[in-house]
Parts: sequence; structure tokens; C-alpha cells
Amino acid sequence: MTVIGVDIGTSSSKGVLVDGDGTVLATAVRPHTVGRPHPGHVEMDAQVWWDEFASITRELLTSAPDGTSVTAVGVSGMGPCVALADETDTPLRPAILYGVDTRATEQIARLDDELGRDAVLRRCGSLLSTQAVGPKIAWLAEHEPDVVARARRLYMPSSYLVVRLTGTYVLDHHSASQAVPLYDSVAREWFEPWTRHIAPWLELPRLLWPGDIAGQVTAEAADATGLPAGIPVIAGDAWSEALSVGAQRTGDLMLMYGSTMFLINTLSERLLVPQLWSTVGALPGTRSLAGGMATSGTITDWLRELFGTTEHTDLLTGAEASGPGARGLLMLPYFAGERTPVADPHARGVIAGLTVEHTRGDLYRAALEATAFGVRHNVDAMRAAGADIRRVVAVGGGTRGGLWTRIVSAVTGLEQEIRTVTLGASYGAAFLAASAVGDPLIDEWNPVRERVAPDPQLRYGYDELYALYLRLYPATRDIAHELAARQRG
Repeated sequence: MTVIGVDIGTSSSKGVLVDGDGTVLATAVRPHTVGRPHPGHVEMDAQVWWDEFASITRELLTSAPDGTSVTAVGVSGMGPCVALADETDTPLRPAILYGVDTRATEQIARLDDELGRDAVLRRCGSLLSTQAVGPKIAWLAEHEPDVVARARRLYMPSSYLVVRLTGTYVLDHHSASQAVPLYDSVAREWFEPWTRHIAPWLELPRLLWPGDIAGQVTAEAADATGLPAGIPVIAGDAWSEALSVGAQRTGDLMLMYGSTMFLINTLSERLLVPQLWSTVGALPGTRSLAGGMATSGTITDWLRELFGTTEHTDLLTGAEASGPGARGLLMLPYFAGERTPVADPHARGVIAGLTVEHTRGDLYRAALEATAFGVRHNVDAMRAAGADIRRVVAVGGGTRGGLWTRIVSAVTGLEQEIRTVTLGASYGAAFLAASAVGDPLIDEWNPVRERVAPDPQLRYGYDELYALYLRLYPATRDIAHELAARQRG
């Protein structure tokens, strides 16, 4: 048994070819950038998702050992996104991305008034925010009525790949549960009254669970991708990272170190927390309490580009030398607003304490520490709501090198488990594909490689800095909002 998993992310598309025991035979990456046509607008052309998928599968198949026969393919992607298509499944405009796109603040306020803020929380599990799908559709209806007049279907990256591969219009339950307020997370089905209120023209996709077979690769898709016609296609979701490292048991918390930072706590019962996202879980019968920072790795990439270097290695060395506290620097990582638990699309990044003596390494260290403080802020909100966090599993590109994970453990006091394979969602999509045609165990596929324990000697100093971090946002919020208004013109 050999399977392929492909994930569409914010900064790249990644694919992996995996054999029956979880060994990675080949990987492929296609970096891409998002479009930012206006302040607060973050978009990507859905055609890029398909083109990169086809390119990745052909590269993986070319790299496969002789005699390899792919038996299934899994797909996953960032979300929730809004890609509108006509009745022929042709995208009508670039997709509006998840909570990093903050354009629909007026529509959030209007829908809160029309539907009722508390009613949305009770039915959907999450409040309307920049993460929500409904306000972005409402924004399109107001600002691009010609697009909406031709729109019939709603896609996210994984579901768009599925329709191109199989011709089937489906969406997984987890992604649907983030399409607030269109999905009833109690009944686990579309809530038609609110869907009709926001998008009466929308044909709703059939719902399935991550890991369900969505269809088979058509002859046309086989020609475009090199995949064998007739093999099953398995739809994953934005939570496939958690599955890739076995973080799906009650009490597990997954930390995903990427362009943004995701935190997913698996629950057995539903928790409603206004500052966080309560969704259905990645697997049937589970629930999730989740949080997400708008920027994390995006800031370190910005610093790398600003300093004119192609690699993070030198900056990491400088950050290590800088030491805890970044020689008196403190950063708010709200460079694209903030999602949870602040929920402020108009928040902005702040670097406090700068002097002419500070170095690149100090700034880089401050960025890593800022994201760690953001993780602690989310963890504190989860625990205050009653979340039971028993085990923490880290995944994503930011786990490489060790400094970032050590800082997060020191700031939060949490031990982190790192698995052998930290590729993330593409590996999780491959595991779901393997599960559809076999019976693999993720602990055998991807065993624990190391554990990152918190350094107790650093905790006191970081506790003091965290207290300052919590004070810095309210102290600068009004100024940041005025500056954000100027940026919007």
C-alpha cells in the first residue's frame, strides 16, 4: 500500500508519498504567496491550488520507487476559506482566506444584530469573527453583486481539490463547523434558515467526515495529475495536522508551528467559549476547542526578508545569543490583527523597548517570545473555560531547530511531545488515505522522537514578561486602532 497526501497551506502546498508503514518515500513543496489587494484583504486564486496539486502529484510519482502503485490519495487545506464558483465549478474570483482576512468587520456587526450574538454562539459554537465564513459572503454580496449573481457553490481548498479529482461536491463536517453561522454544530448539519438569510443562492455541499471516501479519481483528473483513475479520494480538513501526530484523544492539545499558530484541544463534550472556537472534532464523536494566532512564522519570515537573508539559521543563532527576554524587548505579535483570544482585527504589532543597541538577533528572539506569550494567552483562556489539557503535541516547520519549542515550553510550563515526522497536514492527509484502504496506527507510523520539557529556571522571568505582555495590548490598543484606520485609508 502506497498513498499520497497533499495539503494546501498559506505559504505553500506540500505533498508526501508514504508507504504502508508510514515511511516517507518522497516529498514535494510548491511555495506560493497570498494576494493582498487592499489593507486587510488576503486572497488566493483557487486555480493555484489545483495547478500545484497536479504538479506535486506528478513529482511524487516520478520520485516513487519502481513498481510503486498508489492506492489512495488524501487532501487537506487551510480554512475556513470562501471560494465561490458557478454551476460549472469555475471559480469566480480569488478565494478569501480565513481569519487573516479582516475585511468583513461591518458585516460581522450587522449579522450579530440580525441573528443575535448569543444565539450564534449557542448554535454554532463560535461567535462571528474574521474567521467566520458568513460575514465574508455577506461582504461579497454587498461589494461584488455581479460575482454573487453567478455564484452557486462554496469551496475550500480540500473540497475544491475533491471536485476537480472526482466531480463530487462535498465538504467535511469540521470545515463546515467553521463556516459560522451556516452550520449547526449541535445537530451537525447545515442550518438552512441562516444560510438562506445570508446566501439564498448557495447550493450546500453534502457533508462527510474527514477520512470518508469522497469519490474516485476520474479519467480526466488522472490525465492531469498522473494518478491512477479509480483510486479513492479522501477529504481531510484544516485539523489534519493533529491527526498526523496522533493528537486526537481527549485532553490532547496540538500546537501547530507554521505561518500562523494553531492550538487544538480535543474534547469529549462541547465547550462554549466566546474568545475561542468550539467546533466538531476531526473524527466522529469528538469535539474541539481551538484557537489561532493571525501571525507567527509570518513574522519571522518578515524579519528574515527585512534583514536581507535567505535563511533563518543566522537569525536563530543571534536569537539564542540574545537570551531570555531579548535584552529588554517585548513584542505584540498582532501584525495582521489578532484572532484568539483577543478577537481584534484592528490590533497591530508593537515592539516595545527598542534602543539603538538592539540587534537582529534580539528582534528575532522577541518575535519567538511574542508567539510563545500568545500561545500561553490561548492556553490560559482554554483552561479558564474548563478545558482539560493532559498532553501537548507540537507539529510544523517551526519545531525544527529547537529554540522556538524550548521558548514556548519555558513560557507556558508545558512539556511538548515531538513526533518523528513533523510535516503536518500532508502527512495527516496521507494517514487518512491509508486508513480508508487499510488499518494503520498513527503511533506506529509516527512515534515520539523527543520531549521538550520546560526550563524551571526561566519560568519566573517569563512570568514577569508575560504580565507586561498582557498589559501592553490594552495600553496601546486605541493608538493601534487609529493607525489601522489610517492604513485602511
